Amino acid sequence: MKHLLVCTFLLLSIFLGFTQQIICSPKDRQAVEDKIIEIDGLLESDFGKTVVAVGKTFMGTPYVAKTLEIGEVESLVVNLQGLDCTTFIENALAFGLMLKSEQVRFTDFTENLESIRYKHGILDGYGSRLHYFTDWIQSNQKKGLLKNITAEIGGVGIEKDINFMGTHRDLYPFLQDDANFKKILATEKELAQETFCYLPQDKIRANEHLIQNGDIVALATSINGLDVTHTGIATREKDGRIHLLHASTGAMEVEVTKKPLADYLNGVKKNIGILVARPIVD
Repeated sequence: MKHLLVCTFLLLSIFLGFTQQIICSPKDRQAVEDKIIEIDGLLESDFGKTVVAVGKTFMGTPYVAKTLEIGEVESLVVNLQGLDCTTFIENALAFGLMLKSEQVRFTDFTENLESIRYKHGILDGYGSRLHYFTDWIQSNQKKGLLKNITAEIGGVGIEKDINFMGTHRDLYPFLQDDANFKKILATEKELAQETFCYLPQDKIRANEHLIQNGDIVALATSINGLDVTHTGIATREKDGRIHLLHASTGAMEVEVTKKPLADYLNGVKKNIGILVARPIVD
C-alpha cells in the first residue's frame, strides 16, 4: 500500500508539472486540506504571531518519533497525525508561509515543506535532508526564511564537533548506503567550519525579553557530536514569560510548557542553553 501511495503521488506530480516524490496517506492529504481551512483568518501583521497561532492549532497532536525514516528512498513525508519536535516546526512554518502568500493548494503546502526541510530547498536524496538543526537554521537563513539571532541576544561561541551521525553510522539505516554516508560526512565537514553559538542556560532569564513570539528555539546540548536535542516555538503567555510550544516527549503531544522556558530547561538533562532563530517574511 505504501508503495502504491508513493507511485500515485509521483504520477500525479508528473501530471501537474513538478517532480516531488511524496509519501502521504489519504488521511494526511485530507488533514492538510482541513488545516488550510482551519488556519484561515490566523494571519497577523507580525509573522511570529502567525507562526504561534498556527502552531497552537496542533495542540494535542501525538508525539511520534522517526516519522521521516520510512520507505526505501528519501521521499517528502507528509504526516500530520504524529509529529516530532522538528516536523512540528516545519509544518507550522509551512502553513504560516501559505497564509502569508495567500496559498490554498495542497501542492503549495508540499512545495513549502520541501523548501524548509531540505538543503537548497530541494529533495535530493537522504543526504539533502537537514538532519542537524544548526544546518537547518543556516540553510533556511540562506533561503531568507529566518535569521539566526542567537549572537544578538547574548549568545557565545564555542568550538564543538558536530559529527554524531558520522560517528554512529550503525544507528541510521539509510547510512548503510555509502553515497548517503558520504553526504553526511560532507555536511559535518561544512559544520566544522562554523562557530557553534548558543545562549548559555544561566543567561536566558536575563535575555528573555529579547525573544519574541514565533522565534524558533533549539535546545543546545553537551552530548558529544550533537548540536541540539530538542526544538520548539517561543510563545509569550499570560504570565508575560516566554514558554515553549513544542511536540513534547514528556507529554507525548504538542503542548505549551507549564513553566517558562528558562525554568523548563533546568529539568532537561545535558542542556547547556539555546539557539534562537527568527522567522522572517518580506
